[in-house]
Amino acid sequence: MQGLTERQRQILDFITKRIQDQGYPPTIREIGEEMGIKSTNGVNDHLKALERKGYLKREGLKSRALRPVHMPEAEPQTPRFTGNVLEALVPQNDSVITVPVLGRVAAGSPILADENVESTVQVDSFFLGGARGSKVFALRVSGDSMMDIGILDGDYIFVKKQLEARKNDIVVAMIDGEATVKRYVPKGDVIEFVPENSTMEPIVVRKQDFRSTSIIGIVCGVYRRVH
Repeated sequence: MQGLTERQRQILDFITKRIQDQGYPPTIREIGEEMGIKSTNGVNDHLKALERKGYLKREGLKSRALRPVHMPEAEPQTPRFTGNVLEALVPQNDSVITVPVLGRVAAGSPILADENVESTVQVDSFFLGGARGSKVFALRVSGDSMMDIGILDGDYIFVKKQLEARKNDIVVAMIDGEATVKRYVPKGDVIEFVPENSTMEPIVVRKQDFRSTSIIGIVCGVYRRVH
């Protein structure tokens, strides 16, 4: 590997091994932990150098789309669920998109910040209503607030990023720094985020306070593990 520093070679070897062992690349945070680099900017500097020198390419969002240039593309695999990693059997064509799967979204953290991205899933955009590329992300559902319309605890929802919604859309919104999934129902001077669970009350936000409550996107698909 001519032209690489020892640290750059180690990072490239680590990325390659993780892809070979588990089918997907490590996150920037995982690379930092493995290499003893505390700053994500420090890791990014090495990744940019590997890209610049032609040893690495990014196929989409951040670190979960890293692939060494001379590494062959992975063959399609049987659908499976392993730990927090979601994989899908999809045709390899131009309609296949890579969707980041997010973990818990921390207060004040951007929705697609590196520290939130746990893994990725490849899925044909047909199943997402034609939504494309970086406009889609996935979230794991926690709780039973939407159970009456079939969105259950532990499901994964696919979300098309947009800042506006129509009445009765199922949305992901940031309320008091937390991501929540609810039905969007504007009423006069207030906006109700309505759960689909008869035992729960809606979250009511005054329109004048809506700046602190932002719509992140519209739910466009649901994935459920079948036991």
